[in-house]
Amino acid sequence: MQFAKRIFLFILTNVLVMATVSFLLNVFGFHGYLSANGIDYSQLMIFCLVWGMGGAFVSLAISRWMAKRMMGVVVIDPKRATGYQADLVERVHRLSRSGGLTTMPEVGIYESPELNAFATGPTKNRSLVAVSTGLLDRMSPEELDGVLAHEISHVANGDMVTLTLLQGVVNAFVMFLARAIAFAIAQALRDRDERGEGPSYLVQGIITFVLEIAFMILGSMVVAAFSRWREFRADAGGARLAGRSAMVSALQKLQKTYEIVDPNAGAPAMDAMKISGHRAGWMALFSSHPPLSTRIARLEGARS
Repeated sequence: MQFAKRIFLFILTNVLVMATVSFLLNVFGFHGYLSANGIDYSQLMIFCLVWGMGGAFVSLAISRWMAKRMMGVVVIDPKRATGYQADLVERVHRLSRSGGLTTMPEVGIYESPELNAFATGPTKNRSLVAVSTGLLDRMSPEELDGVLAHEISHVANGDMVTLTLLQGVVNAFVMFLARAIAFAIAQALRDRDERGEGPSYLVQGIITFVLEIAFMILGSMVVAAFSRWREFRADAGGARLAGRSAMVSALQKLQKTYEIVDPNAGAPAMDAMKISGHRAGWMALFSSHPPLSTRIARLEGARS
């Protein structure tokens, strides 16, 4: 049931993206980039920028809402919180103030055996920090501070917006290059054809599709590399806020619990909401998180 709900929300997100981008294209007066004289590169650029950036920012705008529903996050009311929930809110707010945030993030808990936490939201003033029940059950207060400080560093650094900008630029470049190259290939084939016909628009569309896949794979590697870099930066920020020993201890605890995996959160689309990754070999190039051993070694090296 939970998996079906996430699939539905994923489809709903894409529908919202398509509807919003189509509206923006109408606002810009876009009427297509192919004409009788060939390809209009200025129109193509508008088309790719609106689809690439528009889709990325729509996803960012609803990221907090989506995270709550996809992960089943229950937001804690700071005024009514008691016990461990009040303690969690106090920790997040204390670390947030130390990190320079003036508006406190929403704090939430969701059911999962995984030791996990994530931060999301469209801006620093509309952010969410959520932790799993597995993390709360298994981590010491010091380790919990390390994890929370890491997530708050993401918010303070504006990582969600920066990653969205990069993803939007990559999307735009992928779309532009695929269509421009596919058109050039089709035009070259038409010039070589004695009848001047060349490939049909269907074949040109297939070429575009194949090129988009190839360029998106390369683009995903770029985005993943940036994401790994921001994890190192958030680790350093977490060490400043909670103490280096707390950050190292938290990562070591995560390293010991690889075997605890939530079967309802195993889809690749959920990787951005995980504090650690499990990919190895060449697949590590597509991982949003560096190996925990590398992160621990970097923090311990900075301490020496």
